[in-house]
Amino acid sequence: MKSKDPREEKDSIRLNKYIANSGVCSRREADKLITSGKIRVNGKVVKELGTKVKDGDTVALDSRILRQEQDRYLLLNKPRDVITTMDDPQGRKTVAGLVHKACPERVVPVGRLDRNTSGLLLLTNDGKMADKLTHPSSKVRKIYEVHLDKPVYRKDLVTISQGIELDDGFIQADAVAWVSPELNKKIVGIELHSGRNRIVRRIFEHLGYEVKKLDRTQFAMLTKKDLPRGKWRFLTPKEVNYLKMI
Repeated sequence: MKSKDPREEKDSIRLNKYIANSGVCSRREADKLITSGKIRVNGKVVKELGTKVKDGDTVALDSRILRQEQDRYLLLNKPRDVITTMDDPQGRKTVAGLVHKACPERVVPVGRLDRNTSGLLLLTNDGKMADKLTHPSSKVRKIYEVHLDKPVYRKDLVTISQGIELDDGFIQADAVAWVSPELNKKIVGIELHSGRNRIVRRIFEHLGYEVKKLDRTQFAMLTKKDLPRGKWRFLTPKEVNYLKMI
């Protein structure tokens, strides 16, 4: 049997990823397009999942030629009462509505912020980077400002820094402290690398506090500097390169 040229293997890409990168749909939806016979590669219908294409191949959806998109990286300062999704059947405000005019490419959120949490949210069409940044092994730095219903005891800050056992496992803050102990001990800054669902709220609820306001002020090395609530900006090449090195 003739062995595959490793250079050809390196330059190839799965067909569903190629379709997703063209901005048509997600990879899962691309699989449906493939199996339904709507995709042609170099003029021939391809129905086999796992098919790979390479530079120079022509991929078409019905009669429309699909082309790879430019990678886009957006940083959004999400307001409260906005859903971290690209579509909501109930008609609620979504992050898609805040960035829909940013670029022609279809960008999606990297991780989530719940509806009542504000702050930094990265959106991109670079699936490889998104997967890497959301994987626990990457240990991406996230800093939150937490407003509680009552002053936080020092012993509870120590407990959080040492770690606590929640229903879904052990969690330990990388750092935690009052933001301005001399002024207001109801406001705490906490640094985590965990991306578990509602993790900050659950940490404080476990210790008997109610989170009144939660804001993510830093993601990796990205901050909210010069980015008002509800606004977005493109990342700089330097910022993109830093994220790629994580």
